[in-house]
Amino acid sequence: MSLEQQPVSSLADAGKRTLHIGDDRPIRISTGHRLLHHEGKCSRPHGHNYEISVEITGTLSEDGWVVDKGDVTDIIDEWDHRFLLEEGDPLVEVFEASGDSDGIVVLEHPPTAEVMAVLLEERLFEELPDRISEVSVSVRETAELCAGGR
Repeated sequence: MSLEQQPVSSLADAGKRTLHIGDDRPIRISTGHRLLHHEGKCSRPHGHNYEISVEITGTLSEDGWVVDKGDVTDIIDEWDHRFLLEEGDPLVEVFEASGDSDGIVVLEHPPTAEVMAVLLEERLFEELPDRISEVSVSVRETAELCAGGR
């Protein structure tokens, strides 16, 4: 607290705060995908050990936090050990015919790291309390490729 600031009389007066999850130790999920319309090797089914970092800005709850970290990781973990496929991919029918439909997540767009970041931001913003004003997600697919907002 700077010397010019007045002490906070209640948590609601603390203003917006940002919670950083995964800066030094990212959330890790193992997820498969393929890029159906890609002309290279990414058109083949494969997987990555994704590293995900999240920044969430909002006002503090009565419990003194922006959000419960467990609520964030629960949403991200819904993609762990799943296969992300784009609508219209013939593999959707294959998974369903084999009885493994619970092992896929069907997306409206190609399952790139960029799309994953956008969809996770949207999902977190929808599911977290109304006190949240900003959500930014970074998805690291490989050591060389990281996608995210801001």
